[in-house]
Amino acid sequence: MFGLAGVKLLHGAEALWMSGFGQAGEVSAAVMGATDAFLFGVVLIIFAYAIAFGFVFQRGGKAPENIPGLMHVESVSELKHILVEVIIVYLVVDFATDLAVGSNALAWQTLIKPISIVLIAAALCLMGQPPARNR
Repeated sequence: MFGLAGVKLLHGAEALWMSGFGQAGEVSAAVMGATDAFLFGVVLIIFAYAIAFGFVFQRGGKAPENIPGLMHVESVSELKHILVEVIIVYLVVDFATDLAVGSNALAWQTLIKPISIVLIAAALCLMGQPPARNR
């Protein structure tokens, strides 16, 4: 994913270099696409570490100090909350990318993603908070 993000950034830099600011939509779409890929790569790393250190490896009474708190998962419900939050962020970035690229930004179909973001956020609120961590 990080390689894909790098390629998208290079594509945006190439479009900026070749045409200047004439193709601002293409440049911003490349940057937003690279941001999307970077986010997805970071999420994959976080989930891999969270699953590995939360469920696979047995740790002592205390979590390792050098691992960020986001990667300390105590339960599956906490992992589900993180997943839903990441999906919301991903959809927001994807919607912003569509607005940067699309020429038909005011069509009614563009409302589908924001409505889905609001509905998923409402579902997250209805799910309640994950159990509190004991630290």
